[in-house]
Amino acid sequence: MDYDKLIPQKIRDIQPSGIRKFFDIAQHVEGVISLSVGEPDFKTPWAARKEAINILEKGKTAYTANSGLIKLRRTVCDYLKGFIHTEYDPESEVIITVGGSEAIDLAIRALIEPGDEVLVPEPSFVCYSPITAMMGGTAVPIVTRAEDKFKLTAAALKEKITPRTKLLILPYPNNPTGAVMRRADLEAIAEVLRDTNIVVASDEIYAEMTYNGEKHVSIAEMDGMRERTLLISGFSKAYAMTGWRLGYVAGPQPLIKQMLKLHQYCIMSSPTVSQYAAIAAIKKCDDDVKHMIEEYDMRRRLVVKGFNDMGLECFEPEGAFYVFPCIKSTGMTSEEFCEKLIYEKKVAVVPGSAFGASGEGFVRVSYAYSVSHLTTALGRIREFLEEHKNC
Repeated sequence: MDYDKLIPQKIRDIQPSGIRKFFDIAQHVEGVISLSVGEPDFKTPWAARKEAINILEKGKTAYTANSGLIKLRRTVCDYLKGFIHTEYDPESEVIITVGGSEAIDLAIRALIEPGDEVLVPEPSFVCYSPITAMMGGTAVPIVTRAEDKFKLTAAALKEKITPRTKLLILPYPNNPTGAVMRRADLEAIAEVLRDTNIVVASDEIYAEMTYNGEKHVSIAEMDGMRERTLLISGFSKAYAMTGWRLGYVAGPQPLIKQMLKLHQYCIMSSPTVSQYAAIAAIKKCDDDVKHMIEEYDMRRRLVVKGFNDMGLECFEPEGAFYVFPCIKSTGMTSEEFCEKLIYEKKVAVVPGSAFGASGEGFVRVSYAYSVSHLTTALGRIREFLEEHKNC
């Protein structure tokens, strides 16, 4: 078999995830402390787990409607109305997906064809550009900078728009930087987009995780933006439900209708037990979410201070559960820093370059881990820096 002739060049050109690379290395290094994966260390709240147990005992394990349980879609719509003050029709404007990742995939595949351009603020999560490439589109990075708090600016957006631009990815709160777009920031972006035919895929999976007393704002709330926004979110992060694989997308009916066809043929429906558990999560787990976010906030301050104290300048994130310290002062590349750190000190973090070329010179560190875990890791990183400062 000549596999090179079988596999399309555009698939072979896609690089493996830089996040998973260091996660996989960590599995083979004994005694490693991994700060590499964005997965809550909390258990799924008991109310959600209890509901799943009840559903299994009752044998409710058949397929649901392709777009998801109507009760869950109604619950999601009620939640969004209260959280971001935006109304959606549960019958025609919401799809329950297999994690937020499927919702991202659906959004790009339903819209992008060869020659189209997708604007991707970077550094950002790793999946947007590869999916665009698979559809024959071109991912156009928009570099965000620490001096702008890693926010997308209206000027940077306007500069990248061309007649071929069809989609803007808006990944805030941001992975890997923890940056957040506030109302004034989003209004400036909306002003650029209102007279265009550009759709926004607003990846808001970390929406509940904002700090410093300011609540999340969605671009769908801005005047004239609901009609061009696909709001993507899910249950993995805020509700500590990563393995349940459940997300959703809400948006205008003409777009959702086309996305649903892809979902029907590729997925059929999201996991039934997970859908019932998600209803309980939204309705009964507010206190659990509040507790987890308070804990993340404490860890956030601990880790930011830790990196700044050891001489690695660290932007203070306002959302998600990552910090993005600058390691340029070490003289190492991001990849080199991470490889040396995991083999010499058994601490796994992710090179910033995994999130786009503009992430070079930084590393992503997740603080979704216990304080003892974080404290030990910070101590090892400090030792690592001391040992390499004269190299």
